[in-house]
Amino acid sequence: MMNLIMTEELLQKLDAGEQFSIIDVRESEEVANGMIPGAVHIPLGQIESKFDQIDKSTPQYIVCRSGGRSAMACEILEENGFSVTNVVGGMLDWEGELQF
Repeated sequence: MMNLIMTEELLQKLDAGEQFSIIDVRESEEVANGMIPGAVHIPLGQIESKFDQIDKSTPQYIVCRSGGRSAMACEILEENGFSVTNVVGGMLDWEGELQF
């Protein structure tokens, strides 16, 4: 069963200073419109080649535009031993700050 989180809950965790990583799996032209501050950009197609850049000991929150590609990324990462949570609604629902 995939872990899910709403964007509001993720914003609360960020504001509370919890320790975790956010991976944005959108394409570069989408990320150019802004991403969650501190997120790491790894396009979905590159996830498997970037396993060595992802910390297995840290919870990973995966975000895309609306939640579809991040769900695919979560499946790939979960199968490879990562602790992941899909951000439901993705950047379409994100109301926090953006980093450009």
